[in-house]
Amino acid sequence: MAVLQMQRISICALKKDRKKVLELLQHKGVIEIERLEEESGFQKMDTSGQRVAFEKNASLAESALEILQTYVPQKKGLLSSLEGKRQISHRLLEEVAGKADDFIEAAYRVNALSRKIAENRASIVKHQNRWESLQPWKNLDVPMNFKGTESTAAFIGTVPEEQTEEQILTALAEADPELDVHLDVVSSDKNLTYICLLCLKKDSTACEEALRSIGFARSMAVSQVEPAKRQEMLLGEIEEMKAEIEKLEQEITVYAQNREELEIVADFYHVRAAKYEVLGGLLQSKKTFVVTGYIPENKAGMLKMELESKFDLCCEIEPLSEEEEPPVLLKNNGFSANYEGILGSFGLPHKGEIDPTTIMSFFYFVFFGLMLSDAGYGAVIFFGLLFILRRYPNMDPGMKKALKMFMWCGLSTMIWGLLFGGFFGDIVDVVAVNYFGVTIPEGQQLFPVLWFVPLKDPMRMLMYSMLFGVIHLFTGLALKGYTCLKDKRYGDFMWEVVIWFVFLIGLILLLLPSSIFEGIAGMDFPDSFTAPGKVLAIIGLVGILFMGERKNKNWLLRILLGAYDIYGVTSWLSDVLSYSRLLALGLATGVIASVINQMGSMVGTSVIGTILFIIIFIGGQTFSLAINLLGAYVHTNRLQYVEFFGKFYEGGGRPFNPFKITTKYINVEEDA
Repeated sequence: MAVLQMQRISICALKKDRKKVLELLQHKGVIEIERLEEESGFQKMDTSGQRVAFEKNASLAESALEILQTYVPQKKGLLSSLEGKRQISHRLLEEVAGKADDFIEAAYRVNALSRKIAENRASIVKHQNRWESLQPWKNLDVPMNFKGTESTAAFIGTVPEEQTEEQILTALAEADPELDVHLDVVSSDKNLTYICLLCLKKDSTACEEALRSIGFARSMAVSQVEPAKRQEMLLGEIEEMKAEIEKLEQEITVYAQNREELEIVADFYHVRAAKYEVLGGLLQSKKTFVVTGYIPENKAGMLKMELESKFDLCCEIEPLSEEEEPPVLLKNNGFSANYEGILGSFGLPHKGEIDPTTIMSFFYFVFFGLMLSDAGYGAVIFFGLLFILRRYPNMDPGMKKALKMFMWCGLSTMIWGLLFGGFFGDIVDVVAVNYFGVTIPEGQQLFPVLWFVPLKDPMRMLMYSMLFGVIHLFTGLALKGYTCLKDKRYGDFMWEVVIWFVFLIGLILLLLPSSIFEGIAGMDFPDSFTAPGKVLAIIGLVGILFMGERKNKNWLLRILLGAYDIYGVTSWLSDVLSYSRLLALGLATGVIASVINQMGSMVGTSVIGTILFIIIFIGGQTFSLAINLLGAYVHTNRLQYVEFFGKFYEGGGRPFNPFKITTKYINVEEDA
C-alpha cells in the first residue's frame, strides 16, 4: 500500500551522445520528461518534420496491415485477443529496421492497389447505375443524344405516369391543334412514360411548349450509340474492371508474406516518432542538451550510475519542492496490484494521500464473492480464468491484472458459496430428487452448508451485511485518522475522527438492545449496553456540536454548523443500509439459479427431457452467471467509490507517464 516517492532528475549531456542517451532512457522507461521553456543560450530543435515523416510511415504500414487483413485475413481463435504482442529478438528488429525503406515501399504498393480496387468498385457502381438508367430506353433505335435530322427535331424524354400513345397525342392536340408530330412510346412504368417524338424543325418551338404543358422532361442520358449497344459496352467495361480487381487482389495477397515485417516496421516508426517528439522538447546548446523530469526514488540511483558509467554527463537527483504535484505511481503486493485499475477508475491519490488499494482490495474480494456467493459460479470463474492466464502468458499487462482480479473474486465466490451451501443454486438437490429418487427432509439439502443458507434465513444475512458495512465504513474513518496523524493534524484527528468514533459507537450500543434490531438479529442483547451507549453518544454529540467546526471564530455559527454536522449521522445510516445490497444480490443469485433448475426439471426424465434439461441448465446458468457477475461488479465498485472512499479519499492524482517504448504489435526481447 504505497505511492512511490518521486524525485526530480536533471541530466546535462554532450550533444554527440544525444541519440544514445535518449534511446537508453526510452528503453529503461522510468523517467517522465518535462517540456521546458527556452532560456538564454538554449533553444529547442524543430523535429516536427522528422516526427511527421515517421508517423506517416507508421500509419502507412498500419493501413497496409488493415488491407491485408481484409483480403488475406489471419485465422484467429475466440480468445486470440488475449495472446498479447508477438515476442521478437532485438536482432530481428535491427534486421527489419535496416530494410525499413523496402517494406515502406511495399506498404505504399499495398495501399495503391487498395485505392485502385476502391476506384474500380466505385466505377462499377456508376456503370451499373448507368446501365439501369438505360434499361427503359433499350428499345430506342437512335442514340440518346439524337437531336433530329436536317428537316426534323427530336425530343427524347419522359412524361408523368403511365400513358398510351393515344393519350399523349390527344394531350398534345389539346395543347396545340396545329402540331404534326410522330410519336414512339419506348416503354412505360407506373410513374413515367418514355417517349421519342419527331416534328418538323419549323414547329420545334411550338412542340416544345406543348410538351412542357404535359410535363415532358428531356432525358439526361447522353450517348453516341443506341441505348442497347451502350448497355452492352457498359457490361463489357464492368467485366474488365472486375477482372482487374481480381488481378489487383491477387497481387495484394502476395504481400501477405510481409505481414510480420510490416508490424515490426509500424512499431519501429512509432517508437522513433515518440523519441523525436521528446527530442523536440529538449533544451539544447551548441554542444550540450538538458533532460529533466520525474523518476521514482527506487529507480533513480541505478539509472544515475548507468548513465554516468556509459556517458560523459552530469546527472543530479534531488527531492521535490513542497509546491510540486508529482505524477503518481502505485506499488502494491502481487494480490492487491490487480485491483489498482479499480482505484484508477475513481482517481489516483493526490499529493499527501495514502494509497488505499491494499485495504480496498481485501474488502472488494470479500464483497464481490458475497454478492455472487455460489460455489459453482466461483469454480467456473476461478478455474476458467486460471486456465486462460496460464494459456496466454504474454497478454497485455492491463488485461492480465483485470483477469487476475476477477480470478481472485471467483475464489471468493467459491468460498462464500461453500459457506452458504450454494452450487449452481440447488442443482444437486434437483438432480438427486428427479433422477435418483432421493428424498430430502424439509429444510435440509444435500450440498453441505458450512455456515447457513441466506435464502432460508434472510434476516440473519441482513444483520451480517450491515455488520460488514459498519466495519467497512469504520475502516474508512480510521484511514482518515491515519492521514491526519501522518500530516500532524492532531486536532483534526481528535475532532473529526475520534469524536465520530465515540458518537457512532455510542449510537450502536443504544441501538443493539432495541426491539427492532433484536428482531432483525434474532437474538437478545443485554440492557447493560444502554448506559455506556448513552455516555459515549452524549460525549460525541457535545464534542461535534462545539468542536466540529472549531475553526469558525463565531461561537453561535460554530454551534449551528456543529448541529448540522450531527445531522450528518443520517448519511451514516443510509450508508450502512446501502450494504443491504450484499443481501439482495446474494439472494438474487440463488433465486435465479434455483428457478432455472426448476424450469429444467419440468421437462421430465426421459432421454429427450434429460437433453432439454441439460440445455436449459447450461443456457440458463450461463445467463444467470453473466447477469449476476455484472451486478456484483457494479455494486462492489459502488460500495468502494461512494461509501468507503467518501469517508477519507479524494483522488485526483495524475498518473506517471514515462518516456518508454510503446508498441502495438511486438515486444522486443534482448538477445542472450
